[in-house]
Amino acid sequence: MTMSPNFRDYLVDQLESFGPVAAKRMFGGGGLYRDGAMFGLTADDVLYLKADERNQADFEDRGMGPFTYEKKNRKQPVKLSYWEVPPDVLEDPGELCQWANRAWEATRRSGTGKKKKNKKKAGAAPGAAPGAGGGVGQ
Repeated sequence: MTMSPNFRDYLVDQLESFGPVAAKRMFGGGGLYRDGAMFGLTADDVLYLKADERNQADFEDRGMGPFTYEKKNRKQPVKLSYWEVPPDVLEDPGELCQWANRAWEATRRSGTGKKKKNKKKAGAAPGAAPGAGGGVGQ
């Protein structure tokens, strides 16, 4: 599972009008991010976009399937909620940006897009009750 530099650059160019897209390596493949939210993944230079109940039919109607991988001690492959992009969509920047936008919206709806920031109070002891403070003189 890899993402070649040429494919990465191609995707970033195709998605230019969608907005600033970052392509990062992960697990031998790659992830596509917008505003810190991962909306696409690549494996072996194939693009998969995030799908949910609102946009999954777009992929199914085109005969595309989800990204899968084999896992030790498991009989069935693991299916992710990222679906392969049809080749003609990949080649049309305008249409690809529309599909990417729907995938980004699916990511945002799923709540898995951005890491949540840790909002611990400064000076609070680990495991302390909220408002316990833990500072000097308490």
